[in-house]
Amino acid sequence: MTLPLADALKGRLIVSCQAPPGDPMRHTDTLVRMTLAARAGGAAAVRVNDPEVVAATVAAVDLPVIGLWKDGDSGVFITPTVRHALALVEAGAAVVAADATARPRTDGSTFADLVEVVHKAGALVMADVSTFDEGRDAAEQGADFIGTTLSGYVPGSPVQTAPDLALVADLACALAVPVIAEGRIATPEQAAEALAAGAHSVVVGTAITAPPALPARVGAGPPPRCGLARPGGLPPGAAAGRQPPVTGSGGGRPVDAQLNVSANVAVRKVAATDSVCGVRTVSPKSVP
Repeated sequence: MTLPLADALKGRLIVSCQAPPGDPMRHTDTLVRMTLAARAGGAAAVRVNDPEVVAATVAAVDLPVIGLWKDGDSGVFITPTVRHALALVEAGAAVVAADATARPRTDGSTFADLVEVVHKAGALVMADVSTFDEGRDAAEQGADFIGTTLSGYVPGSPVQTAPDLALVADLACALAVPVIAEGRIATPEQAAEALAAGAHSVVVGTAITAPPALPARVGAGPPPRCGLARPGGLPPGAAAGRQPPVTGSGGGRPVDAQLNVSANVAVRKVAATDSVCGVRTVSPKSVP
């Protein structure tokens, strides 16, 4: 059962469509529309949180769904118990993503227990890990995919602002289980670098599906207060009551267009990558 899905994900982009508590995007219908947009952009699979969103996504999108259930905000909170995992399978998740770190689980179970139950229910398991040892142990306990999701977020793993490509490379060369790079991948170049390091697939979330984070990325400040003059006078079009498009560094192209282009480039770069253990090269002819 693992092989057909693993083949479908090889060298491809998985889009994480989630929104944290309090985020204006945290609405089931909105998140499902986000997964539809990811599919239209070329994603090979989507990663979504909560059984309700998983079920709605499975009903609406013809892509493999990697489901997780975040419960709490400390310790093991990504699919922390067997009960959480079974709820995701019942909702239709093809793959259940779960914390596979060495920390204790809230129901006293082990990660191996969760893997056994999910497999018996007919789904696969993605182990979210933070270190090499955790990835190796998760593979030995039967995980179908190993994700570097928690590197930098768990004590004992390196704190960094960039993707943990060293962990990706170490796991990819040591394990027969597909390794999925996830965590702080923000550009098409970083996605390609993750594949070059040995990743089977790449997960990108915030850079594609988190609108509240985008203004800071393009350098936008808070909106001007009504009645206050802008430095340098009014922007073009303002005198006529029109709102000019926000632009970034792409030669005047509106920011939303730049972001769409970036997402499409990421998909194409991921799809154009060939692999060997520890050494992967990107085919230039497939990358604009």
